[in-house]
Amino acid sequence: MSSDVTRILSAIEHGDAHAAEQLLPLVYNELRKLAAQKLAQEAPGQTLQATALVHEAYLRLVDTEKVQRWDSRGHFFAAAAEAMRRILVDTARSKRSLKRGRGHARQQLDEAKIVSPEAGEDILALDEALDRLSAEDREAAELVKLRFFAGLTSQQAAETLGISARTAERIWHYARAFLLKELNSGRE
Repeated sequence: MSSDVTRILSAIEHGDAHAAEQLLPLVYNELRKLAAQKLAQEAPGQTLQATALVHEAYLRLVDTEKVQRWDSRGHFFAAAAEAMRRILVDTARSKRSLKRGRGHARQQLDEAKIVSPEAGEDILALDEALDRLSAEDREAAELVKLRFFAGLTSQQAAETLGISARTAERIWHYARAFLLKELNSGRE
């Protein structure tokens, strides 16, 4: 299956119009698990569903007008994680904006639950902290994206980045400490 995905990604890169149709069935379940995992980490009140997140990310990844180069299956899933991150950040920003009802919590009519207005703020704070980490240490930021947003294990992330598992663990500890410091300093 891994070689099929790589072959199809190469065909998409070379402009095969039918390749994108072949790719989705092969990667859909993994993308759906990844999306569900990302949404489970969100604060209560997230209105985006895993299926919608998968479809939006997939459309961004296989946009035929902006052909992208995929080095491997791991590269594709890293890009999928980044696309999902961008979508979640964009959604949080739109919820925060004044024209979209800033300060007003969304209510489900059937459940009548009040949604936490801070739900989007947490992901925005994380995004900003991740941008600061990227400016200081790009590899550490990429590792966080692979581990946190793509749900890869330390070993899988190390392989994707082409580094040893020990180096990945060392970078992971540094990145977590950096992000924790950044997130805590923003709350003071």
